[in-house]
Formats: sequence, structure tokens, C-alpha cells
Amino acid sequence: MNAPFYDVIVIGGGAAGMLAGISAARLNKKVLLLEQNEKLGKKLYITGKGRCNITNTCPDGDYLDNYPRNPKFLYGSIAKFGHEDVIRFFEEIGLKTKVERGGRVFPLSDKSSDVIKALEKELNRLGVAICLNTKVTGINVKDGAFESVSTISDSTTAHNFRGNACLIATGGLSYSSTGSSGDGYIFAKESGHALIDCRPVLVAMNIKEKWCERLQGLTLKNVRLNVIIKKGEKSDRVFTGFGEMLFTHFGVSGPLILSASSIVPPPDKDHRVFLEIDLKRALTFDQLESRILRDFSDNINKQYKNALQGLLPVKLIPVMIELSGIPAQKKVNLITKEERKNLVNLIKGLRMEVDSYRGYNEAVVTRGGVDVKDINPKTMESKIIKGLYFAGEVIDVDGLTGGFNLQIAWSSGYVAGQSAG
Repeated sequence: MNAPFYDVIVIGGGAAGMLAGISAARLNKKVLLLEQNEKLGKKLYITGKGRCNITNTCPDGDYLDNYPRNPKFLYGSIAKFGHEDVIRFFEEIGLKTKVERGGRVFPLSDKSSDVIKALEKELNRLGVAICLNTKVTGINVKDGAFESVSTISDSTTAHNFRGNACLIATGGLSYSSTGSSGDGYIFAKESGHALIDCRPVLVAMNIKEKWCERLQGLTLKNVRLNVIIKKGEKSDRVFTGFGEMLFTHFGVSGPLILSASSIVPPPDKDHRVFLEIDLKRALTFDQLESRILRDFSDNINKQYKNALQGLLPVKLIPVMIELSGIPAQKKVNLITKEERKNLVNLIKGLRMEVDSYRGYNEAVVTRGGVDVKDINPKTMESKIIKGLYFAGEVIDVDGLTGGFNLQIAWSSGYVAGQSAG
């Protein structure tokens, strides 16, 4: 009995896979979408804290600056299906959107489930065949071209599906609870593609200093973060960012920290990683000292521990008092110029050492994957296997926070679906 035949077979029912299926089906192609989970879009459901940051309206000229690795590879696909196309696409399939601070685009309802419902509705309208609870066990190649996929469903039933083209959109290793098992990397490697080593990025950091635990829940806004790598006696600043971060029971998280994790390698035996937070980035050192002098003058008979309320968040004050080395009970009019300078330096450069990064289960995306040198950026087709395409996180491309990673999924999925179809 011959295996069923499809023009395009898509492996993976996440953002890239669904968009690719829609893109190919709109060319009147017979499309099969294979998903190992019991439903589509499981990772999409939890993105943006359940709100789903669809894309970002960053100006075109600055867009690729948000991709630390292989931005040139993404140029063609984002040019073909950019953020304006994404917004228009979702509006056309019935999902209203809104733009928030930083150009971040969300569904008007603030529900990621509505994004998935809109995509599912369009897949069904186009007649895309969807097989859930179906795990792909292998990709079969003949004479350097894709031939078929082997699957198993319900843990027992094996099937083969033949096709003209196969599109791998299996995601990375982050959030394994959503089914991100790294299968796409295996398929790629088995078919002769090079892989770039993977690690979790857009992820929180564990901090060595125990005082961080006491700040759990504290959010710092409008601060500057510098990240320093130290190798032996040599120190280099490798990241500077502005924005928001927060303290957790294990260390630090928040947009600034996640972005830094995407660019700065985690500490290892060869180097240490330090964070320096400028809590008053709008003030110079001299301006901050003048401000402290004014505050101390207004509280001239108070103890040091009671004179910082107007300067720092309440939760942070006890820690800063300890780190400054100034006795908490000391009257502010007895604080020396040197002690005051130390306080200024502390506020302008609160320093902590990174112990490690959190793991894949907390990482937004995976860095690494299929080497872009093996993929045609104009079509997303493999340069090694004819009829085999890649889209989304399985490729060695990733972006900063703010909707840029989903833009990769939409853009690469669209181009791959168009090309495969």
C-alpha cells in the first residue's frame, strides 16, 4: 500500500510551522502538518507571560540590530515578511492587535490563546491536514532529495508520508515541557547538516552574593547594566543596556538580564562574569554626590539608615547600607567625604558576580542549531538536501526580547512555506 502523498509536509505545529503551513496552503498546495503534542502552539501559548508578544515595530533600519547572531541571514526573509506584514496578516485572519511600549505588538485581547485560535482557524479554512500526537521518527532521503517522513502516533502506530518537500520547524531545546526535544537537530545532523553548539539564552542568572535573596521581588526601572568579563587580570566590558531588571530568590532576571544573557557567554573555568548596575544613570557622579549632600543636609540629625528613603527603594536600603561600610546608626553629619564617595560609587556601580545561567526550562529561546551556511537564506531550503527546508528556532538565529524571536518564526516560516509550495 502506497504511503499518502502531500506537496508539503511540515514537522512542528509551533509558530513557524503553522505559518509555513498557511503560506504553502495559500498556494493551493496539499499540506500536512505533524505535531507531537496533543495540540498546536504549546510554546506560543506561554510566550509573553501568556500575552504573546507577536512582533515589534522597530524601524526597518534598526531591525537587524536586535539579532546578535547571523543577522545577514535573516535580512531576506524579514524583507519579504516583516513586522508590518505580520500585523496585517493577523488582522486579516481576525486577530486585532495593539502596540505597547518599546514597539511590542500584542493581541488586543492580551490572550496568546487567541493567536493560536486565529492560526488554527486559517489552517482549517485552507484544508491543511493536521496530525496531532504524531512523532516524526525519521526523514528519508533518496538520491540527495527528500522522499518521505516516518512517524509513530499513539506510541504504537507507524506511518510513512511521502512528499515533494519537507519543512522542519521543530523549535529548539527551551521549555521542554512544551515538546521542545531537539528532534530537529537530530534530523538535520542525520541528513548531513552542520550544527552549531546550543545553549539557553534570554534566560535569568544565578548570582553568588547571598544578599540578592533579600531583594527578591524588587524591580529596578530605568537603570544601566554593564556586564564585565574578567580573564585573569584582564577585564572587558562586553554589554551595556538600559531598562528594567528584577531580583529573584536565585539572582536576577528581567528584560535587561535576559538580553545580556543572549550576548554574554556564561562564566566558566576561563572567565568570570560580573554585573554592574548604575541605579541613578540620569545623574553624573558629581550630580549624585550633590544630591546626597542635599538629602543629608535635610536629615542632618538623623541616623544614616534613615536618610536614604528619598534616594533608593526601601527594600534596597539595608543592603546598600551594609555594602557601603558606613555604620547604620552613624549620624549623617558625621559621615566623611570618603564614605560619601564610596556611597556614590556603590550607587553608580552596584556589583555582583554571576554564578551561572538558568537552564533550558526557563530560557525563552535556544542559541545555536542548524548552521546557516547550509541553508539558502532566500528560500530556507537546505543546500545539502533538495526539498528539505528549515524555519524558526531550529536554525542558528535568535533575537533579543520584545517580539523579535517570533518575527524570526513568522518570517522564516512564511518564506519556507512559499518556497516549498
